[in-house]
Amino acid sequence: MNSTGVLMPNVRQIAQEIVAREGGYVNDPADPGGPTQHGVTLGTLRALARDVNADGMVDVADLRAVTAADAVEIFLTRYFERPGLRHLPAPLQAPVFDMYVNAGTMAIKLLQRVLAAQGHKLRCDGVLGPATLAAVQARDAQGLCDLYGIARRDFYYSLADARPASRKYVLRRDGGKGGWITRAEAFLPPALHLTLSQHQARVAAWR
Repeated sequence: MNSTGVLMPNVRQIAQEIVAREGGYVNDPADPGGPTQHGVTLGTLRALARDVNADGMVDVADLRAVTAADAVEIFLTRYFERPGLRHLPAPLQAPVFDMYVNAGTMAIKLLQRVLAAQGHKLRCDGVLGPATLAAVQARDAQGLCDLYGIARRDFYYSLADARPASRKYVLRRDGGKGGWITRAEAFLPPALHLTLSQHQARVAAWR
């Protein structure tokens, strides 16, 4: 639990929760990431060269063979260890990892944008290099975590502004918050959550 009372899961718990939330095989035409199995995309599987059935190509058949346990390990190795998220302060590791699984290098680009808005001169290149880590260390970790969560929420709203097909991930049919927004706010203290009326005002133009 952090200083604001938000219970922060560890990265393995986040990976397990993502797998449970994503379920099995999904091929949503509205999802630009294409088909997924337990949240793992075919693009990721191809990048890992996981030819599960050894037929000489990585395709949907291989994707369908990915188990829940496989998915957890893929998330941890490719989206936490590989980009170096363990070098972030503890309060930031979980939210940045969660977004990295969801949005790839945009998770780090968003962190860099937040830091740039605080006066740090950084290239927003999606690489967690020495300059970005130094800027992170110069800020209060919890304060930066809150700014990141707000920026992440705003990013999802803006994404849906520009791409109507993605609005179902932001706005439920009953007018409530969609999965992208609740996911971002899961890492924010309750005082920083939008009220239902604030959320509905933000998406009013979509009606």
